[in-house]
Amino acid sequence: MQNFSGVGVMPGRVIGTIRHMPPALSEPPAGEKLDAAVTAEQAIAGLKEAAASVQKDLRTRAATASPEAKAVLEATAQMATDSMLLKGANKLITTGLSAERGIWESGETVAQMLITLGGYMAERATDVLDVRARIVAALRGVPAPGIPDSTDPFILVAEDLAPADTATLDPAKVVALLTTGGGPQSHTAIIARAMGLTAIVAAKGLEALESGTVVFVDGAAGTISTSPGDTERAAVDAWLKNAALLSVFDGNGVMADGHLVPLLANVGGGKDAVKAAAAGAQGVGLLRTEFCFLGRDTEPSIEEQVAEYKAVFDAFGSKKVVVRTLDAGADKPLPFLTDASEPNPALGVRGYRTDTTSPGVLARQLSAIATASAGSEAEVWVMAPMISTPSEAADFAAMCADAGLSIPGVMVEVPSAALSSESILGQVSFASLGTNDLTQYTMAADRQLGPLAALNNPWQPAVLRLIELTVAGSRAEGNHKPVGVCGEAAADPALAVVLVGLGVSTLSMSARSLASVAAVLKTVTLDRAGELAQLALAAPSAEAARTAVREALPALAELGL
Repeated sequence: MQNFSGVGVMPGRVIGTIRHMPPALSEPPAGEKLDAAVTAEQAIAGLKEAAASVQKDLRTRAATASPEAKAVLEATAQMATDSMLLKGANKLITTGLSAERGIWESGETVAQMLITLGGYMAERATDVLDVRARIVAALRGVPAPGIPDSTDPFILVAEDLAPADTATLDPAKVVALLTTGGGPQSHTAIIARAMGLTAIVAAKGLEALESGTVVFVDGAAGTISTSPGDTERAAVDAWLKNAALLSVFDGNGVMADGHLVPLLANVGGGKDAVKAAAAGAQGVGLLRTEFCFLGRDTEPSIEEQVAEYKAVFDAFGSKKVVVRTLDAGADKPLPFLTDASEPNPALGVRGYRTDTTSPGVLARQLSAIATASAGSEAEVWVMAPMISTPSEAADFAAMCADAGLSIPGVMVEVPSAALSSESILGQVSFASLGTNDLTQYTMAADRQLGPLAALNNPWQPAVLRLIELTVAGSRAEGNHKPVGVCGEAAADPALAVVLVGLGVSTLSMSARSLASVAAVLKTVTLDRAGELAQLALAAPSAEAARTAVREALPALAELGL
């Protein structure tokens, strides 16, 4: 038996046969010239047509994808007709290179430029190389590269997946996903969670296993074993037995002592909201409004935004819906709002900060939210991402008041916001912790990078300490403001217990995680959660914190979580 370990991003116990992603599309020969019967102008026109067809295909997939997948596909589709990519290829074609070779070399140049910029821009290099391969396939008239086809279910093994591939995984065929690269907050991990697909990332050494090898995957533990035996089969049986319990949430987040912890959903559009409401979510803790803006070259009208927001509000009746204003920038660039040439976009003009460079967009969005709210019964709360100072919080609260929105809040994603929470919460009505960004900024570890997965872990005691400080600031004299969590940390049942123990009042997550989090919260009292939170805070490392808490929560092993 061989054992491998990585970062588990979605629980589940599966035994199955692995299949590796097929090799990438072959590179056009170096120096490949235009066919003598084809002019440069004809080749450029053909390239333009191929790029447009790739973009159309990606947008067609986006139309029926989940909100998380839709955002990824739309961003990738936008890259297919990127002016820098196509202009570089066109220039090479005019020198005599074939269209395939031109787009190949141009894609390499753009990707290397993005890698050099680092951070989120480096992550975009994957999109460029994926789009390049798809355009070459279109030029050759062959299928685009992608996930292997199979008549039988299998476990997919890859270095990482292109965003377009991850977004179109068929869970009926791919029963688990294992990658040797990527991180816990990569596109691959986020979409796997949204799909409920058992997944482990950053699992080194799997590339040495042959396709056809049978393995046991434990998504909660982050482990993979070859030659599974009776013990592993019993573990799968136990998981399947509990699957029914972990797939239904009764709409009541409560602890063993009766303490209420509302469990909300993270959603990205009307259809997603309807599904979350049907899953029992007690409201929306994070409405990602980017879904209105991504894949567009111009700002959507107020009327368009009103219709989209109202669809979400109406899905939840009179329940609470927390709206995050546009979080553009970094990995979500918008041509009409953000500057793609920023040397470090993760630390650049993103979220609330875009109002300083493109004033008016945020005010119009708040107007649309207010109009949609006025026509709905929902209790609408509004929060701004990337707030760093009390003055920014005060400015946002004033903008909300001007728009007629009475419950303004802030995202706590920047360490300065956690450290200044008392002053910041003196300006607004609530805070919500975005643990994905708070972790990467606290640990100075890009959340997309596999080599930094150990650092980019919300179990880091330093991150937990900032959460504790945020709650302390919310309870300072004159405040008493609610603090929720809407980052992926809330979807980890063990970490959810710790967050409640630190004083967090609500938890928001993908709808698929509601039942498992609820099941574990029901086994502990608030006092016990506080003890476990202190245990995690005192740990010397993220892994030690996680291990200590998990060992003290026997319900996790019983439920296969």
